[in-house]
Amino acid sequence: LGAQIVAYAEEYLGTPYVLGGNGPSSFDCSGYTSYVYRHFGYTLNRTASTQLSNGTSVSKSELQPGDLLFFKYNTSKAASHVGIYIGGGQFIHASTNRYVVQIDQMESGHYANVYVYARRIIG
Repeated sequence: LGAQIVAYAEEYLGTPYVLGGNGPSSFDCSGYTSYVYRHFGYTLNRTASTQLSNGTSVSKSELQPGDLLFFKYNTSKAASHVGIYIGGGQFIHASTNRYVVQIDQMESGHYANVYVYARRIIG
């Protein structure tokens, strides 16, 4: 199922980032993860920080495709950004960097420095 979630998520590469976007024509980060998971029958909370209470905690060494990754920067909230792990140290997300759905590295650069948690939604 994780591979199916990733494949579905990748169908939206290049979709514009818009704050409050719930899809499918635009997304914000948590709107994107909610939209992708809803397609598979899972309901996620609406914001990155509240999606932390969905699923179960998973360590970085145990990540599997489809797991949610959480990042925190410039906020007092538990998390400020969320994406979907796709494997090989990469994740897909509605990015405020280029304002589109894109794939980035989680192990190097900006995201390596602000990674905080991962959650597994699927059993």
